[in-house]
Amino acid sequence: MATVEPSSPTDQDLSVAVEPPLRLHLGVVGTGTMAQAMIAGLLDRGLVPADRILCSHPRPGRRERLEAELGVATTASNPAAVAGANVVLIAVKPQVLPRVMPELSGRIPSEALVISIVAGASTGVLGAGLGHPALVRAMPNTPAQIGSGVTVWYGTPDVGPEGVAITRLLLSALGSEIQVEQEELVAMATAVSGTGPTYTFLFLEAMIDAAVHLGFPRHVARRLVVETVVGSAEFAAQSDRHVAELRDMVTSPGGTSAAALAELERGRFRTVVSDSVWASYRRTLELEEGLRKRSERPVGPEGTRPG
Repeated sequence: MATVEPSSPTDQDLSVAVEPPLRLHLGVVGTGTMAQAMIAGLLDRGLVPADRILCSHPRPGRRERLEAELGVATTASNPAAVAGANVVLIAVKPQVLPRVMPELSGRIPSEALVISIVAGASTGVLGAGLGHPALVRAMPNTPAQIGSGVTVWYGTPDVGPEGVAITRLLLSALGSEIQVEQEELVAMATAVSGTGPTYTFLFLEAMIDAAVHLGFPRHVARRLVVETVVGSAEFAAQSDRHVAELRDMVTSPGGTSAAALAELERGRFRTVVSDSVWASYRRTLELEEGLRKRSERPVGPEGTRPG
Protein backbone atom coordinates (compact mmCIF):
# COMPACT_ATOMS: atom_id res chain seq x y z
CA MET A 1 0.00 0.00 0.00
CA ALA A 2 1.12 3.55 -0.65
CA THR A 3 2.98 5.48 2.03
CA VAL A 4 0.99 8.46 3.28
CA GLU A 5 1.20 10.93 6.11
CA PRO A 6 -1.34 9.75 8.72
CA SER A 7 -3.37 12.10 10.83
CA SER A 8 -6.41 11.88 13.07
CA PRO A 9 -9.67 10.69 11.48
CA THR A 10 -11.93 13.53 10.44
CA ASP A 11 -15.19 11.60 9.96
CA GLN A 12 -16.72 8.21 10.40
CA ASP A 13 -16.23 7.04 6.84
CA LEU A 14 -12.64 8.24 6.40
CA SER A 15 -10.69 6.48 9.11
CA VAL A 16 -7.32 7.32 7.58
CA ALA A 17 -6.62 10.91 6.56
CA VAL A 18 -4.11 11.66 3.80
CA GLU A 19 -2.67 14.92 2.61
CA PRO A 20 -0.92 15.90 -0.64
CA PRO A 21 1.58 15.50 -2.02
CA LEU A 22 1.06 11.76 -1.76
CA ARG A 23 4.04 9.44 -1.86
CA LEU A 24 2.54 7.50 -4.72
CA HIS A 25 3.98 5.87 -7.78
CA LEU A 26 1.09 5.76 -10.21
CA GLY A 27 1.06 3.30 -13.07
CA VAL A 28 -1.59 3.95 -15.73
CA VAL A 29 -2.57 1.18 -18.13
CA GLY A 30 -4.36 2.51 -21.21
CA THR A 31 -4.01 6.27 -21.05
CA GLY A 32 -7.05 7.48 -22.97
CA THR A 33 -9.08 10.65 -22.57
CA MET A 34 -10.51 9.86 -19.13
CA ALA A 35 -7.20 8.68 -17.71
CA GLN A 36 -5.51 11.80 -19.05
CA ALA A 37 -8.17 13.96 -17.39
CA MET A 38 -7.52 12.22 -14.09
CA ILE A 39 -3.75 12.67 -14.38
CA ALA A 40 -4.18 16.34 -15.29
CA GLY A 41 -6.39 16.84 -12.24
CA LEU A 42 -3.85 15.15 -9.98
CA LEU A 43 -1.06 17.33 -11.35
CA ASP A 44 -3.07 20.55 -11.16
CA ARG A 45 -3.93 19.89 -7.51
CA GLY A 46 -0.41 18.85 -6.61
CA LEU A 47 -1.52 15.43 -5.43
CA VAL A 48 1.06 13.42 -7.38
CA PRO A 49 4.22 14.78 -9.08
CA ALA A 50 4.70 14.03 -12.78
CA ASP A 51 7.94 12.14 -12.16
CA ARG A 52 6.02 9.50 -10.22
CA ILE A 53 3.58 8.71 -13.01
CA LEU A 54 4.22 6.16 -15.76
CA CYS A 55 1.61 5.71 -18.50
CA SER A 56 1.25 2.98 -21.08
CA HIS A 57 -0.28 3.34 -24.53
CA PRO A 58 0.28 1.30 -27.71
CA ARG A 59 0.54 4.26 -30.11
CA PRO A 60 3.82 6.22 -30.25
CA GLY A 61 2.05 9.43 -31.24
CA ARG A 62 -0.22 9.24 -28.22
CA ARG A 63 2.73 8.64 -25.91
CA GLU A 64 4.54 11.67 -27.33
CA ARG A 65 1.50 13.89 -26.71
CA LEU A 66 1.16 12.66 -23.13
CA GLU A 67 4.81 13.43 -22.45
CA ALA A 68 4.54 16.88 -24.03
CA GLU A 69 1.21 17.88 -22.44
CA LEU A 70 1.57 16.34 -18.98
CA GLY A 71 5.29 15.88 -18.49
CA VAL A 72 4.83 12.24 -17.48
CA ALA A 73 6.89 9.24 -18.55
CA THR A 74 5.34 6.76 -20.99
CA THR A 75 5.89 3.22 -22.19
CA ALA A 76 4.44 0.84 -24.75
CA SER A 77 4.59 -1.99 -22.19
CA ASN A 78 1.67 -2.52 -19.81
CA PRO A 79 3.74 -4.64 -17.40
CA ALA A 80 6.40 -1.93 -17.30
CA ALA A 81 3.76 0.65 -16.35
CA VAL A 82 2.75 -1.27 -13.23
CA ALA A 83 6.19 -2.43 -12.11
CA GLY A 84 7.07 -0.54 -8.94
CA ALA A 85 3.67 1.19 -8.76
CA ASN A 86 1.76 1.33 -5.50
CA VAL A 87 -1.37 2.62 -7.24
CA VAL A 88 -2.42 1.22 -10.62
CA LEU A 89 -5.12 2.81 -12.79
CA ILE A 90 -6.59 0.51 -15.45
CA ALA A 91 -8.38 2.51 -18.13
CA VAL A 92 -8.41 0.32 -21.23
CA LYS A 93 -11.48 -0.27 -23.38
CA PRO A 94 -13.69 -3.19 -22.26
CA GLN A 95 -12.94 -5.26 -25.35
CA VAL A 96 -9.20 -4.91 -24.72
CA LEU A 97 -9.30 -5.91 -21.04
CA PRO A 98 -9.26 -9.73 -21.60
CA ARG A 99 -5.99 -9.31 -23.53
CA VAL A 100 -4.44 -6.95 -20.99
CA MET A 101 -5.15 -8.89 -17.79
CA PRO A 102 -2.87 -11.85 -18.63
CA GLU A 103 -0.06 -9.36 -19.25
CA LEU A 104 -0.52 -7.88 -15.79
CA SER A 105 -1.28 -11.05 -13.83
CA GLY A 106 1.49 -11.61 -11.30
CA ARG A 107 3.18 -8.31 -12.30
CA ILE A 108 1.29 -5.91 -10.02
CA PRO A 109 3.07 -5.39 -6.68
CA SER A 110 1.20 -7.17 -3.91
CA GLU A 111 0.78 -4.00 -1.82
CA ALA A 112 -0.60 -1.93 -4.70
CA LEU A 113 -4.10 -0.48 -4.93
CA VAL A 114 -5.75 -1.13 -8.30
CA ILE A 115 -8.41 1.28 -9.57
CA SER A 116 -10.36 0.28 -12.68
CA ILE A 117 -12.55 2.59 -14.74
CA VAL A 118 -13.28 -0.10 -17.34
CA ALA A 119 -17.02 -0.18 -18.06
CA GLY A 120 -18.60 -3.51 -17.23
CA ALA A 121 -15.53 -4.94 -15.51
CA SER A 122 -16.56 -6.43 -12.17
CA THR A 123 -14.15 -6.87 -9.30
CA GLY A 124 -14.71 -10.62 -9.67
CA VAL A 125 -13.41 -10.56 -13.24
CA LEU A 126 -10.59 -8.17 -12.35
CA GLY A 127 -9.55 -10.17 -9.30
CA ALA A 128 -9.46 -13.44 -11.20
CA GLY A 129 -7.73 -11.95 -14.23
CA LEU A 130 -5.15 -9.91 -12.35
CA GLY A 131 -4.62 -12.21 -9.39
CA HIS A 132 -4.92 -9.19 -7.13
CA PRO A 133 -7.32 -8.58 -4.22
CA ALA A 134 -7.22 -4.82 -3.48
CA LEU A 135 -9.51 -3.51 -6.21
CA VAL A 136 -11.63 -0.43 -6.79
CA ARG A 137 -14.26 -0.43 -9.51
CA ALA A 138 -15.12 3.15 -10.50
CA MET A 139 -17.48 4.75 -13.00
CA PRO A 140 -16.66 8.37 -13.84
CA ASN A 141 -18.50 10.44 -16.45
CA THR A 142 -17.61 12.83 -19.26
CA PRO A 143 -17.67 16.10 -17.24
CA ALA A 144 -14.73 14.63 -15.33
CA GLN A 145 -12.62 15.93 -18.21
CA ILE A 146 -13.12 19.45 -16.84
CA GLY A 147 -13.10 18.45 -13.17
CA SER A 148 -16.90 18.60 -12.90
CA GLY A 149 -17.73 14.91 -13.04
CA VAL A 150 -19.17 12.51 -10.52
CA THR A 151 -17.60 9.11 -9.95
CA VAL A 152 -19.39 6.23 -8.26
CA TRP A 153 -17.06 3.57 -6.89
CA TYR A 154 -16.87 0.34 -4.94
CA GLY A 155 -13.85 -1.10 -3.15
CA THR A 156 -13.25 -4.71 -2.17
CA PRO A 157 -12.62 -5.43 1.54
CA ASP A 158 -8.89 -5.76 0.82
CA VAL A 159 -8.71 -2.07 -0.10
CA GLY A 160 -8.79 -1.09 3.57
CA PRO A 161 -9.16 2.35 5.19
CA GLU A 162 -5.93 3.74 3.72
CA GLY A 163 -6.91 2.62 0.24
CA VAL A 164 -10.33 4.21 0.67
CA ALA A 165 -8.74 7.51 1.65
CA ILE A 166 -6.35 7.42 -1.30
CA THR A 167 -9.14 6.47 -3.71
CA ARG A 168 -11.22 9.43 -2.57
CA LEU A 169 -8.37 11.85 -3.09
CA LEU A 170 -7.49 10.47 -6.51
CA LEU A 171 -11.08 10.39 -7.78
CA SER A 172 -11.67 13.89 -6.44
CA ALA A 173 -9.35 15.04 -9.23
CA LEU A 174 -12.28 14.32 -11.57
CA GLY A 175 -14.92 16.15 -9.51
CA SER A 176 -17.08 14.61 -6.79
CA GLU A 177 -16.96 10.95 -5.75
CA ILE A 178 -19.54 8.66 -4.17
CA GLN A 179 -18.55 5.40 -2.48
CA VAL A 180 -21.17 2.62 -2.48
CA GLU A 181 -21.27 -0.56 -0.41
CA GLN A 182 -22.86 -2.79 -3.08
CA GLU A 183 -20.96 -3.30 -6.33
CA GLU A 184 -24.16 -3.61 -8.38
CA LEU A 185 -24.76 0.09 -7.73
CA VAL A 186 -21.73 0.89 -9.88
CA ALA A 187 -23.40 -0.91 -12.79
CA MET A 188 -26.56 1.07 -12.12
CA ALA A 189 -24.55 4.30 -11.99
CA THR A 190 -23.19 3.48 -15.44
CA ALA A 191 -26.74 3.86 -16.76
CA VAL A 192 -27.47 7.04 -14.77
CA SER A 193 -24.40 9.21 -14.21
CA GLY A 194 -22.05 7.43 -16.60
CA THR A 195 -24.41 7.61 -19.58
CA GLY A 196 -26.30 10.63 -18.25
CA PRO A 197 -24.27 13.20 -20.21
CA THR A 198 -25.42 11.47 -23.41
CA TYR A 199 -29.07 12.06 -22.55
CA THR A 200 -28.28 15.64 -21.56
CA PHE A 201 -26.39 16.39 -24.77
CA LEU A 202 -29.27 15.04 -26.86
CA PHE A 203 -31.72 17.21 -24.92
CA LEU A 204 -29.45 20.23 -25.46
CA GLU A 205 -29.22 19.48 -29.17
CA ALA A 206 -33.00 19.19 -29.51
CA MET A 207 -33.58 22.48 -27.67
CA ILE A 208 -30.93 24.28 -29.71
CA ASP A 209 -32.43 23.04 -32.97
CA ALA A 210 -35.88 24.14 -31.82
CA ALA A 211 -34.54 27.59 -30.96
CA VAL A 212 -32.95 27.87 -34.39
CA HIS A 213 -36.27 26.81 -35.92
CA LEU A 214 -37.91 29.64 -34.03
CA GLY A 215 -35.47 32.09 -35.62
CA PHE A 216 -32.48 32.46 -33.31
CA PRO A 217 -28.99 32.43 -34.82
CA ARG A 218 -27.36 29.13 -33.88
CA HIS A 219 -24.65 30.67 -31.71
CA VAL A 220 -27.29 32.58 -29.74
CA ALA A 221 -29.50 29.50 -29.48
CA ARG A 222 -26.61 27.47 -28.14
CA ARG A 223 -25.77 30.03 -25.47
CA LEU A 224 -29.42 30.40 -24.42
CA VAL A 225 -29.94 26.66 -24.08
CA VAL A 226 -26.64 25.73 -22.43
CA GLU A 227 -26.84 28.54 -19.88
CA THR A 228 -30.48 27.70 -19.14
CA VAL A 229 -29.65 24.05 -18.45
CA VAL A 230 -26.55 24.89 -16.39
CA GLY A 231 -28.47 27.47 -14.36
CA SER A 232 -31.40 25.12 -13.79
CA ALA A 233 -29.07 22.36 -12.62
CA GLU A 234 -27.29 24.75 -10.26
CA PHE A 235 -30.63 25.94 -8.91
CA ALA A 236 -31.70 22.35 -8.25
CA ALA A 237 -28.35 21.55 -6.63
CA GLN A 238 -28.60 24.49 -4.24
CA SER A 239 -32.26 24.01 -3.39
CA ASP A 240 -33.54 21.60 -0.76
CA ARG A 241 -36.86 21.28 -2.58
CA HIS A 242 -37.91 18.29 -4.66
CA VAL A 243 -37.38 18.90 -8.38
CA ALA A 244 -41.13 18.49 -8.90
CA GLU A 245 -41.66 21.50 -6.62
CA LEU A 246 -39.15 23.51 -8.61
CA ARG A 247 -40.99 22.62 -11.79
CA ASP A 248 -44.33 23.65 -10.24
CA MET A 249 -42.81 27.01 -9.30
CA VAL A 250 -42.46 27.95 -12.97
CA THR A 251 -45.67 26.32 -14.22
CA SER A 252 -48.60 28.71 -14.12
CA PRO A 253 -52.12 27.41 -14.90
CA GLY A 254 -52.79 27.87 -18.59
CA GLY A 255 -49.31 29.32 -19.11
CA THR A 256 -46.47 28.64 -21.52
CA SER A 257 -44.80 26.03 -19.30
CA ALA A 258 -48.08 24.16 -18.86
CA ALA A 259 -48.52 24.02 -22.64
CA ALA A 260 -44.97 22.75 -23.10
CA LEU A 261 -45.34 20.12 -20.35
CA ALA A 262 -48.54 18.83 -21.93
CA GLU A 263 -46.61 18.13 -25.14
CA LEU A 264 -43.79 16.42 -23.26
CA GLU A 265 -46.26 14.17 -21.44
CA ARG A 266 -48.09 13.45 -24.68
CA GLY A 267 -44.77 12.34 -26.15
CA ARG A 268 -44.15 10.01 -23.18
CA PHE A 269 -41.06 12.00 -22.20
CA ARG A 270 -40.73 10.43 -18.74
CA THR A 271 -41.23 6.92 -20.09
CA VAL A 272 -38.69 7.36 -22.86
CA VAL A 273 -36.09 8.67 -20.40
CA SER A 274 -36.76 5.77 -18.03
CA ASP A 275 -36.61 3.24 -20.86
CA SER A 276 -33.30 4.74 -22.00
CA VAL A 277 -31.77 4.36 -18.54
CA TRP A 278 -32.95 0.75 -18.32
CA ALA A 279 -31.58 0.01 -21.81
CA SER A 280 -28.20 1.36 -20.74
CA TYR A 281 -28.29 -0.73 -17.56
CA ARG A 282 -29.15 -3.91 -19.47
CA ARG A 283 -26.25 -3.22 -21.84
CA THR A 284 -23.93 -2.77 -18.85
CA LEU A 285 -24.96 -6.17 -17.53
CA GLU A 286 -24.36 -7.66 -21.00
CA LEU A 287 -20.86 -6.18 -21.00
CA GLU A 288 -20.23 -7.65 -17.55
CA GLU A 289 -21.36 -11.10 -18.67
CA GLY A 290 -19.34 -10.86 -21.87
CA LEU A 291 -16.18 -9.93 -19.98
CA ARG A 292 -16.78 -12.73 -17.50
CA LYS A 293 -17.10 -15.32 -20.27
CA ARG A 294 -14.09 -14.02 -22.18
CA SER A 295 -11.96 -13.95 -19.04
CA GLU A 296 -12.78 -17.63 -18.44
CA ARG A 297 -11.44 -18.72 -21.83
CA PRO A 298 -8.04 -20.44 -21.78
CA VAL A 299 -5.04 -18.19 -22.39
CA GLY A 300 -3.18 -18.89 -25.61
CA PRO A 301 0.34 -18.02 -26.78
CA GLU A 302 1.71 -14.63 -25.66
CA GLY A 303 -1.26 -13.95 -23.42
CA THR A 304 -3.87 -14.00 -26.17
CA ARG A 305 -7.29 -15.62 -25.88
CA PRO A 306 -9.00 -17.48 -28.72
CA GLY A 307 -12.07 -15.91 -30.26
